[in-house]
Amino acid sequence: MAKEGIAGQIRSGATAAATHQRWWQRLVIALTLAPALGLIAVLFGTSVVYGVAQSLGYLPFLGQRTLTLSAYRNILGGGNVAHDFWISFGFSLWVCSAATLLAGAGALLVVMLFGDRLGGATRGLMILNINLSFPHLVWAIGLSLLLVQSGLLARVATALHLIGMPADFPVLVRDRYGIGIILDYITKETPFLVLILLSILRSQPHAFGVVAQNLGATRWQRLRYVTLPLVLPGLSAGALLVFAYVFGAYEVPAVLGVQFPRMLSVLALEFFANPDLHSRAEGMAISVIMALVVLVVALLGRILSNRSAS
Repeated sequence: MAKEGIAGQIRSGATAAATHQRWWQRLVIALTLAPALGLIAVLFGTSVVYGVAQSLGYLPFLGQRTLTLSAYRNILGGGNVAHDFWISFGFSLWVCSAATLLAGAGALLVVMLFGDRLGGATRGLMILNINLSFPHLVWAIGLSLLLVQSGLLARVATALHLIGMPADFPVLVRDRYGIGIILDYITKETPFLVLILLSILRSQPHAFGVVAQNLGATRWQRLRYVTLPLVLPGLSAGALLVFAYVFGAYEVPAVLGVQFPRMLSVLALEFFANPDLHSRAEGMAISVIMALVVLVVALLGRILSNRSAS
């Protein structure tokens, strides 16, 4: 009995020491990150408070210090401003949905067709990472030089007598349907989603596919009943993150878009940069609405990511 008591005391002491060590390590990590996180929190928090305050009409440089919802009423149901907002909102949803769905479908197709070869191929992964290394602005400019009616493809098509002159080349950028914007995000976000799916497949045991093959399943049956259920939760979470990013991005719509219709990010900046400083409230209100939409989509992506991890 005495030995058991001593052993119990030793175990209790070891458990307490391990717990104390874990708490100490967490404290050290927290103290190490505190300066950087504190600076980020101050800058981010100040920006959020400033933006929300201006969206509520707090414009002290114009003598307006009373908080109102007039900016939100104007953009949601106030004549021409509301008309521009809802058209831009619908156009943004169209571009985001089309780009996200096509990028997700492309990533899924690449993984299902070439997943076994890409998973361990250094060259294939390098190509994907090279694509991701280009900023969206640089990629958009390159795509513009390639696809405009005076661009490289139009001149090549003219030289091959596929079209009569470069002006006959179809309008793929700066068009009213956002084709150029969608193409940019498809070519940029598909490799991102492919890397997510490959990481999911590498973390899964190969026994599922082996068992299905031993049971007589064909390649397409294994892809449909084994691979697809494994990657679909991660693909859904990644696609929601892509949707959130595209919805709030500015540089690509500014380079490849047109004046009408415009995405919400472009419309918000136009209101904010308007010489009439009273328009800043509407610009900030649009930005707040965009931030709320992005936050909701990001939370959905987080929930799906946690479910796929479990």
